[in-house]
Amino acid sequence: MAEKVIMSGNEAIARGAYEGGCVFASAYPGTPSTEILENMPQYKENVYSEWAPNEKVAAEAAIGASIAGVRSFCAMKHVGLNVAADPVFTVAYTGVTGGLVIISADDPGQHSSQNEQDNRNYAKAARLLMLEPSSSQECKDYMKMAFALSEKFDAPVLFHVTTRVCHSKGIVELGERVEADYIPYEKKITKYVSAPANAKKMRVNLETKLQMMEEYANTCEINQPEWHDKKIGVVTSGISYQYAKETFGENASYLKLGMTFPLPTKLIEDFCAQVEKVYVIEEMDPYLQEFLQIHGIECVGKPVIPTFDELNTDIVREALTGEVPESYESELKSVVRPPSLCAGCPHRGFFQAIKKKKNLMINGDIGCYTLGANAPLNALDTAICMGASLSMAHGASQAYKMVGAETKAVGVLGDSTFFHSGITSIMDSIYNQGHSISVILDNRITGMTGHQQNPGSGFTLMGKEAPEVDIPALLKAIGMKEENIHTVNPNILEEVDKALDACIATDEPSVIITRWPCVLKKFSQQDLDEFPTMNKHQCEIDQDKCKNCKMCVKTGCPALMSTKDKVEIDKTSCNGCTICKQVCPFNAISEVTR
Repeated sequence: MAEKVIMSGNEAIARGAYEGGCVFASAYPGTPSTEILENMPQYKENVYSEWAPNEKVAAEAAIGASIAGVRSFCAMKHVGLNVAADPVFTVAYTGVTGGLVIISADDPGQHSSQNEQDNRNYAKAARLLMLEPSSSQECKDYMKMAFALSEKFDAPVLFHVTTRVCHSKGIVELGERVEADYIPYEKKITKYVSAPANAKKMRVNLETKLQMMEEYANTCEINQPEWHDKKIGVVTSGISYQYAKETFGENASYLKLGMTFPLPTKLIEDFCAQVEKVYVIEEMDPYLQEFLQIHGIECVGKPVIPTFDELNTDIVREALTGEVPESYESELKSVVRPPSLCAGCPHRGFFQAIKKKKNLMINGDIGCYTLGANAPLNALDTAICMGASLSMAHGASQAYKMVGAETKAVGVLGDSTFFHSGITSIMDSIYNQGHSISVILDNRITGMTGHQQNPGSGFTLMGKEAPEVDIPALLKAIGMKEENIHTVNPNILEEVDKALDACIATDEPSVIITRWPCVLKKFSQQDLDEFPTMNKHQCEIDQDKCKNCKMCVKTGCPALMSTKDKVEIDKTSCNGCTICKQVCPFNAISEVTR
């Protein structure tokens, strides 16, 4: 009897890759996709897996492995596919050798993302065969199927999931690994060199493959009607299928689509012809709905069902039946409790110092440090996408110079984001002789997504020791003057303040590197050797000296507990960063040994 276990969708995707004969996996961490690659090292005897510096590199590495003749995949969150779009669009033309799967994990509701986008549209735009699982079991099964379909149609497969599918758990029946045959590499210039002369022929061939895919979609096992009451027919896919079933039960029939590009025209038309009223239930864009409408099928979907934010059963039920749930309250209507930097976070010292400087435009980025925009720090002005902070600071600084403004532009990002897309941004500033200030918050790990290794952490995903990128040496190699590179301990406000003043004073590109490990990090031996005082002390308040001025509270440290009458430090949270001690005007805070 097959073993059954409880798995999240991400765990099941990893298991499906293993069972499906995958040999190579690459990704850049990003919620809600992160745990897919984190679950691959357990299969290291059969699958090589790695963190890439960014999603474009992850996709290109997986494409290379596919062309070399093995099954491979790359994984990313929805905005990561924007970064990887360049190679992804072209590999749809060239096709594959070993099966190739591109996983896009969308985030409806923007639980941990700077935007909300529906990446089903990428399948249509890039002409990618697309699968959409609705449960953990389907995540495993569809992943295995994706490799086989990729090889069947000589095409990459877009594997589309969402936050709820990725993170929800369900029972999964495990299977055995099926080893895929290694396909020896053959030189095929007309297939894999996408120069215009070849690409024009590839484009014609792609349309032929799409016709074959649609024929398959009309009959495949994952696109099937479920017949119950025919007064209502629901066309749906992914997690929305679960919401539809919970809303209507057996009072409706369902066309559950697991392969959603190319869409099965004949199957959809036949299903809709047999029901009295058609509903289309889907999150975000009217992707399925527009297809039905183009084919002359009357249906109810958007905007009756919300066009943005994450759906759930209560939202769908209220939209389509008018039944108002007793307990449900929209996230948009509830009290928002913004997250804050952790107690002892090395980013706090930098933001505490920079928020006091005048005439600065401070451009943030995507990571823990985005929280520097929140009160009481209020130390960021922008946050757009990964790597944008340094590019925007350069553009803004040149604009200020042209108009004669005295404002200085600053870009702030973390070490992992610097490796992801900040290097080319700072290169732009150096090459074009700008005068922006670039700040690299080096906490020696990829923080926000859960402490994944990166090129500066000294280890790979599979736990192997690795060379570390020497950030100051890299900066000098691309033209940054040594005297304009300042490496500081962010927990010493005087050091940060001095470095900021030096950078503000220069009319050349400059960099501040704040180097101190994330307080939640599992410290390596190198961390312990380089930062011997980490977590050795705590702070405490002498209540006789404290005047309750709340200056310490304005650092935003969650270890500080303030009441009307006094401020106390929670010893279970305090990590002894001493930022509160340094800002106290009455010397009421001191360090004590843990």
